[in-house]
Amino acid sequence: MNVLYQAAAEKYAAYGIDTEAAIEALRRVSISMHCWQGDDVHGFDTKEALSGGIQTTGNYPGRARTPEELMADLDVAFSLIGGKHKLNLHACYAIFEDGEFADRDALEPKHFKRWVEYAKERGMGIDFNPTFFSHPMAASGLTLSSPDEKVRKFWVEHGKACIRISEYMAKETGVPCVMNVWIPDGYKDIPADRMGPRARFAKSLDEMLAIPYDKEKVLVCLESKVFGIGVESYTVGSAEFTMNYVAKNGLLPLMDNGHYHPTEVVSDKISSMLLFNPKVALHVTRGVRWDSDHVVRLDDETREIAKEIVASGRMDDVAIALDYFDASINRIVAWVVGMRNMQRALLSALLMPHDAWKALQTEGRFTELFVKTEEFKSLPEGEVWAEFCRRCGVPADETWYQTVADYEARVLSARA
Repeated sequence: MNVLYQAAAEKYAAYGIDTEAAIEALRRVSISMHCWQGDDVHGFDTKEALSGGIQTTGNYPGRARTPEELMADLDVAFSLIGGKHKLNLHACYAIFEDGEFADRDALEPKHFKRWVEYAKERGMGIDFNPTFFSHPMAASGLTLSSPDEKVRKFWVEHGKACIRISEYMAKETGVPCVMNVWIPDGYKDIPADRMGPRARFAKSLDEMLAIPYDKEKVLVCLESKVFGIGVESYTVGSAEFTMNYVAKNGLLPLMDNGHYHPTEVVSDKISSMLLFNPKVALHVTRGVRWDSDHVVRLDDETREIAKEIVASGRMDDVAIALDYFDASINRIVAWVVGMRNMQRALLSALLMPHDAWKALQTEGRFTELFVKTEEFKSLPEGEVWAEFCRRCGVPADETWYQTVADYEARVLSARA
């Protein structure tokens, strides 16, 4: 056993913490890695410009342009991330063979067969997302809340198709599929009618979810948002709407930590949501001044989110996914950094004496709690992280970057 790790393990043992248990717990955590970081959310089913209050910035060379390129890039990223994870797909990544095309309301499981084969070959599950943006039928900025019945019905059928596809993915991989519903609907200026669009959104969700599906295999989520570009004044799928709809209909709430007012933090919401929901889902990102989907850093909020997940004692009830897209840096690097930082935050939380600290809080010993939590930050969690990486067969430090740099020189640089 590594001498430095052994010394770290002994220091943690003095606080009643088993580093071996922490490492094994982290190895069991499956984080869902978003495919759309690899190609700037282009997808393969449309030439439409990115829309729906979403914007990718930067023009770093080497964007994946085909399914083959995206899969190859994903493989490089996964090879540098310890543990076994999931792949998170959007519906716009459908793969059509032999010139076939199906619009989003007519998508079928066969259009994701190659993704399922990819996942099965690597022993991973798949999560899924309907794509309610970057499409001619979303040109008005309204989808499931549209007053145009033709538009609304189109997107309802898309939602139904995605439920069927999610069930197919879950059955094929043997891993439940988290299917997240987020719509970009809203208005740039103050609306005359706030109730109507939300009533239509609720009606559309009711119609989508009326189709039969295995609720053990398909975990439908609903994600809220404060605003987006072009919908600054009113968002149909607000936090209040999504929380109430989820509670009424037995879905999973999904919280994206870039989708709230700047002074709100998801870390403070996790405990409340877990008290009243059997499971919750997260999109971990990094908003800078707004929902700008920056690459996840090992910052205070990421650590605090991880701490709340672990301290709840219900880590298995939290579905963790990442959601960001940065085209200003190497896209594979962005994946690897974000995934490893989420893992490092979770490991840090797994190495904390939560029960002892909770007791100090309950007993009102706040000065002692303050001192202990601050002094604890000097313990050698980096050595435990290094041991986790060694056991997973991935680099423990930044030397992993050379693998990506070599791949960029050989492969990415040749992409137009």
